[in-house]
Amino acid sequence: MGAHRRKCDWCGSGTPIVRDMEPVNEEFQYWCEECARALIIKGDPIETYRELEGEPIYGRLLDELCTLKRFYSFEAA
Repeated sequence: MGAHRRKCDWCGSGTPIVRDMEPVNEEFQYWCEECARALIIKGDPIETYRELEGEPIYGRLLDELCTLKRFYSFEAA
């Protein structure tokens, strides 16, 4: 694995699918699918984000799991 490969900032092992563009804590910007899913279920979803895998994985998680009617903002690269 090259140095350019990031890991999830929370669990340290998953491949990040989403980046929090306005993190409360700068140490936790990159989230894998499982940790991002946990954030949504907990009721603390990432509001301003950038998808990293080229597919709207996090957007689909929001649609599927988020019951809050907030405004979420996707930022293009």
